[in-house]
Order: sequence, then structure tokens, then C-alpha cells
Amino acid sequence: MVAEKESESESETPLIPRARPKPRPIVQLGIFLISHSLLFSKHRLVSFCSVVFSTAGVLALLLLPVLAKNTYISENALMPGSVAPMLSNQEVAEANRLVKDLTSLNSKPLASAIGSQRLISQYMSNLGAEVSHHKFHPQLNQFHPLHFFSSPDSGRVEQNISCALHGVNTVGIIRAPRGDGKEAIVLVTPFNSVKLNQNEALSLAIAYSVFSLLTRVPWLAKDVIWLVADSQFGEYSGVAAWLRDYHTPVFSGLGTLDAEMCPESNNIYGLNENLSTKRTIYDGFKRAGTMAAALVIKVADRSEQYEDSLSIYAEASNGQMPNLDLINIVNYLAVHRQGLRVKVEKFWPLLGLKWLKTLGEIFESLGHLARSVNPQWKFGIPAADYIEGSATLASSLYYQALGVPTGPHGAFRDYQVDAITLEIFPKVSSLDNKVRKNDFLLRSGRLIEGVIRSVNNLLEKFHQSFFLYLLTSPGKFVSVGVYMIAFALLVAPLPMVAASLYVDASNSDYSLKIDKPAPFANASDEPCITLKSWKWLFAAKKVFFVHLWGSVVSLLPYFICQIPSCTPTTSFIIWVFLSILSLVVMYIVLASPSSHANESQPQRGEWAILKSVTLSAAFIGLCLMSVINFASAEIGGLLMVPMCLMAHPLKLDVKARSIRTVSRVVYNLVLGFIGFPPIAFIVLKGAFEGFSGVNVGDFWSWVESLWAWNSATYLYIGMVYLPCWVLCIHILFHRC
Repeated sequence: MVAEKESESESETPLIPRARPKPRPIVQLGIFLISHSLLFSKHRLVSFCSVVFSTAGVLALLLLPVLAKNTYISENALMPGSVAPMLSNQEVAEANRLVKDLTSLNSKPLASAIGSQRLISQYMSNLGAEVSHHKFHPQLNQFHPLHFFSSPDSGRVEQNISCALHGVNTVGIIRAPRGDGKEAIVLVTPFNSVKLNQNEALSLAIAYSVFSLLTRVPWLAKDVIWLVADSQFGEYSGVAAWLRDYHTPVFSGLGTLDAEMCPESNNIYGLNENLSTKRTIYDGFKRAGTMAAALVIKVADRSEQYEDSLSIYAEASNGQMPNLDLINIVNYLAVHRQGLRVKVEKFWPLLGLKWLKTLGEIFESLGHLARSVNPQWKFGIPAADYIEGSATLASSLYYQALGVPTGPHGAFRDYQVDAITLEIFPKVSSLDNKVRKNDFLLRSGRLIEGVIRSVNNLLEKFHQSFFLYLLTSPGKFVSVGVYMIAFALLVAPLPMVAASLYVDASNSDYSLKIDKPAPFANASDEPCITLKSWKWLFAAKKVFFVHLWGSVVSLLPYFICQIPSCTPTTSFIIWVFLSILSLVVMYIVLASPSSHANESQPQRGEWAILKSVTLSAAFIGLCLMSVINFASAEIGGLLMVPMCLMAHPLKLDVKARSIRTVSRVVYNLVLGFIGFPPIAFIVLKGAFEGFSGVNVGDFWSWVESLWAWNSATYLYIGMVYLPCWVLCIHILFHRC
């Protein structure tokens, strides 16, 4: 009986139901659109919501300088400025001696590049560092579709390259007394071995003074690498080549690039000859640990009028940014410890716009009103700060959207190493007066020392702060959680209007009766086959082939580059001609209305179905691009969203002949003209730089720079933006 009761109790125990997995956000969005389809069937409501959301997206973008927050150090272990700097006048005197020797060497008529490199190697070796040389060949930047997603300097050397055409990097490594050799900090100074100027000599002096100090300090826990990058072929080339070989093991005994191709030019170890020191220059490629951070040090070729200043360049390929903490410690140490004025790039033409000044005054007034209601409400900034923040934000968006590095630091981001370029501007009188020059070297060296000391304190890689952000000033930023709101509001009308067009198409009569056999000719219940799904399939097919054509257009430059002695203007004209020809061929062969019987005559409402699919494709493309490069998606959305939403057949608007339809015709024609990529480029470049020197060949040169740096913006223009523009033009001239 007890066993029976136990079995009965066990059988009566209720089973705990398993929790259902939550649907994904995209599924929830689809369920919401389907369940509220009646709302999207009302044209006026959808149009009103589209205008509200688009306006809110633009307004949110203009509000970003107001919503910017002050920067702060997220990683407590950095502790910038917690210790007094150790760099003294002794290290500055040694650096001045290096500058004097380099200057006197280059002043000789028979001075050679190898002499400067030998001198730098000697100074490094005298400090006790491990010195080695790295030879590289300049990379020929040519568009190649199979290598597009590789790094810009991927180690491909042309077979017909001159063996005499090569550069040599000089590398010095300090082994940390308190480290295990697993981590390293990199200092980079670009150096033209063929023609050295005073600014590069000062850059070498700053790095050498810090390098000299670090050989004697007891607190160093990470190895320090000083890379004197040969910049005779560009500042980026030498750094990228060294990084490639640093992360790619070389098993030959020479440690040089392409020994088999250029055996007669591999004797770079002649740099060791005639050294006054007994220390050796290592023949192999020397390495340290994993790179924790990198600093590129440059002294600008122009001076500031009032005070020493510092510019920070952080943008890398495809809009990648270093961890914000690295910029924060540089800004903190430069301003609060060394008294340098820190600045970031800004769009200077925006500073004189009257409407931007008026908008800043409005926000300032709203801030005063908010604080009068509640003193704790911190809204609004001074109009002058708003204008400067907007110019800086526009510059940050622009350089991230280009996807092209703004300095040699971009090569490090390809290997997920946080790096920035520090360009130091001396005061006008600093280089003429010996005391002012020593003070400039001392302050700059102490800044680099403080940054290295902070990075040296880290027990792990930078991870606490932001990687996705926009700068509005050196001390203010906008995080990803804020600026994505503006993008979400901007693209929100696309799925709304697409759903509205879908509901309208579903409610329309797109059925076709089927001829029945004679016995059933008089039957009252004729069977019908609906063509709703077929219409959507035809529209999706057309959109697919237009985007396929966009990929063909993106590949055409590879073949155009093979044409010898072709100017940028000629290349651009050939590109446009081949693009139009390929579009016509693909339309006739694959997407022609005559390819199937059901599209032999244009159907009523067919343009609405095509527009719905186009809006969906534009929405997907913008969202995907926002993951890769937000700035490109944001700037492209400002052009694409109004163009896609306003697309309407001109024939229907002309027939209506009302003020609203006529204004829409004008608006669509203007958007269609300005939205064409070359025209948009010329208009934007002319607005910022003037129309006097602008020509169509500049667009080819700009696109060439995009593919040379493997920027995803190039693919976005060719495979997302251009197809959507073509589809919008097709909708405008649709035969209704």
C-alpha cells in the first residue's frame, strides 16, 4: 500500500513546464508588423510617421554635440600622472647630440641613407638595446578583388619590381627587467633615410630621450620596441611591412623580405661596418612580446603661434578606433601635466555656417530654460562650443566613413593593437631658441614617458572603455548607445513604408482567371490563381539582379587598371560607359519584362511592389553597413533614405497636376541628380574645398584610394548605394 501511495504521489506531481525561448528581435519585429498591419494600411498615418521619424533622426544627429559626455579613465590600473616624471635634461642633452650628428651628416654632399641608419643603430646599441634591421619593398597598391579583404600591405611583391627599390627599418628593443617578455610597447618615428628634415630629427630626438631613460629604469614590466620606420615610400608602408613580418614567422636565416628575388640587394648588414662600438647588430628578425599599445611620434612641419600643441589621430581602416582610454591618458597628461593644448581634426568650413550658429544659440537658450525650471537638468552648451563640437563630430564621421587610416597607426589596428599618432606642434620660437627647444623636447618626452608608464601598469589589454565612439572634442565623446539612436530613427521609416506598400498590394486585385476545359465552361465557381506571390517574386528578382550588377560595377576597376597610361578622367569615363553597358545587357538578358509572359504588360501597382522590395533591400544594406562602419551607413542614410522614401513615378505626378505632386516631381529630380555618387562627391568636395579645381577624374582618384586601402565604403557604394539609386530612378520613370 505504501508503495502504491508513493507511486500515486509521484504520478500526481505536476510537471514544471519548460520556459519557451524568447523569439529573436527580428522575429518580434516581423510579428509586430504583421499584427499591426491595419495601421500600415493608412497612407496618411505612415507618411506622417515617416516624416516624424526622419526628422527626429536628423535632429538627433544635430543634438549629438549637446549629448556628448566628458571623457574619463575607465581602467583604474592606468593611474596617469600618479608618479613624477623621471626624464631629465641629461636625456635631452643626449637627444640633442643625436640631432646634431644627424644634421651634420646629412649636410655633407656625399651623405647616404645608409650613413644615417648606421648612426641611429650606433646610438641604439650604445644604450644596450638589441638592434636589428628590416628590409622591405614598397607595396604597389592596385585593386585586386581576390585580395580586397586582406591588409593593404599583404606582402605581395611584384615580380618586375626593381631590386634596388627597397627601404630599411631600424629596430631597437629594450628587454624589461621586471617582465617576462610576453608583452611590449611600441614607439614609432617615421624617418626618411634619403632626405632627413629638421622635424623628423626632432621626432627622433623625442623618442631617443625616452628610449634612453627606459634603459635605466627599474619599474619597466613590458618590453619597449623603438621602430625607426623608413618613410621614403610613405609613412604607412614601412610600418605595415614590419608588422606583417613581426606577426608572420620567417624561417630563413636572413630575416629579410624576398631574399630569393633580390639576392644582390640583401646585404643590409653592411650597416654594422665601421661602428665604434663592439656591440653587434643582429642579422635575424628580432621580436618581443604581444603588443599592448603603440604610439607614433611626429613633430609637425608647421608651428603654432602662441603655444605648443598636440594633435591626436586615431582613425584606422574601416572606421576602427583604439580604446578610448588610450586617448584619455594622452589628453590628461598633455593638458594637466605638460600644459599642451590638445586638439583633434575638425571641418573648418562648418565654423562659419550661419544656420549652425543659429541652431547653437537655440540649444543654448533651451539649456538656460531647462536649468531655470530645474537646476539639476544639464542640457545645452554654449553656442561656440556647439559649433566647434559639430565641426569636430563631422570630421570624426567623415574620416571614419572613408575607412582610410589617418596615419601609420592604422597598420596596428589591422592586428588589433591600440595605437594613435601624436603630432606635436612646437611654438614658432621654440626651434630657434636653444632653451625653448630643450623645453619643448623635455615636455614632449615626459608626455611619452607618462603614457608608457600608464600602459606599463596594465595587467591585460585595453578593454574597459569604449571602442565605438565619436569625438566632439579631445575631452568629450559620444558613445555607441547614443549615436545609434539617430541612425535607428533615420532608417525606421524604411520598413514602415515597405510594410504599408505590402498591405496595399495584398488588398489589391492581382488575380488572373484560368481558361477551363469545355465541360466546365459554364461553371459559376471558376478557379483562380493569385499572382500576389509572383508579383513579389518578380520584384525581388529585379532588385536582386540590380544588386548583382552593382557587384559587377565594383569589379570593373580591376580590368580598367590594366589599361596602360590611362588618366583618372579617362578611367572614370570608361568605368561609366562599361557600367551602363553591363546594366543594359543584364536587363535584356536576365531581368527583361519579356523574359516571362506575366510581365509582358506593366501592371497597375507594380511600381509600389518594386519600391517595397527596394526599401527592404536598402534597410538591410544600411543595417549591415552600420555593423561594419557606422559612419558610412549614417552618411549614406542621409542621402538614401529621403531618395527611397520619396521615389514615385513621375508619370502619375504629372497627370495629377497639383501643388503637392509638382513639388514631389521637383524634389525627386533634385534628389536623383544629387544622389548619383559622382555628383554627390563633386558637390560635397566643392562645398568644402571650392568648385574651382574639381573635375570628374577626382572621383576616380577618391575611389582608387578606397580600394587601395580595402575600405568597406567602396563595397557599400558599389553594392548597396548605387543599386538603390538605380532602382529609385527606375521607379521614377516607371511605365504606369
